[in-house]
Amino acid sequence: MSDATALDHADAMIEKAWGRPIAELEEAAPRLPVEDPMLRSAMHHQAHLVVVSNSTAVHQDRLHALTRSGHVPAFYDLDRITASASALRTAYAESNTALQMIRHVVDARELALTAEGGPNAERVRAATTRTSQAARPLGLSSDQPAPPAAATSAHNVVNRR
Repeated sequence: MSDATALDHADAMIEKAWGRPIAELEEAAPRLPVEDPMLRSAMHHQAHLVVVSNSTAVHQDRLHALTRSGHVPAFYDLDRITASASALRTAYAESNTALQMIRHVVDARELALTAEGGPNAERVRAATTRTSQAARPLGLSSDQPAPPAAATSAHNVVNRR
C-alpha cells in the first residue's frame, strides 16, 4: 500500500495537468484568475486540502497518543478518544471531497482543451469565461448598461409585494 497522501495525489494531478511544478502554479494562480479560472479553482481546493491534511495529521497523532500500546485509558479519556476518532473521520471525508473536486477541475480542463476546435467549443468558452462586469438582472439585454445596485434591489422589493 502506498504512503502517498491525498495532498500528494492532488499535487501530482495538478502538476500533470498544467505541466508545471506546484510552486510555480501557486504563484501564477492569483495573478491569472481571468485567464485560467480552472487553475485558480484547482489551487483554491489544493490550499484547502493542505489545511485538511494538517488537521488529519493532528487528529491521527492525538488518537495514537490516546490509544498507545500498554496504556489503559482512564474513564475521562474515552470521550476524548471518541471525539478524536470522529474528528479524524471527518478530516478524511473532507480530504477525499477536496481531492474529488480537484479531479473534477482537472477533468473539466482536459475536456475544455479537447473541445477547443469541436462543435461544443463555444459552449465551453461560455462556461469557463469569467468577466468582471456587474451581474445583470434577468431580462436585461447585454447591450443595455446594468442599473445601479440600489435601483435593482428597490425594483425587486417592489415586485415582491
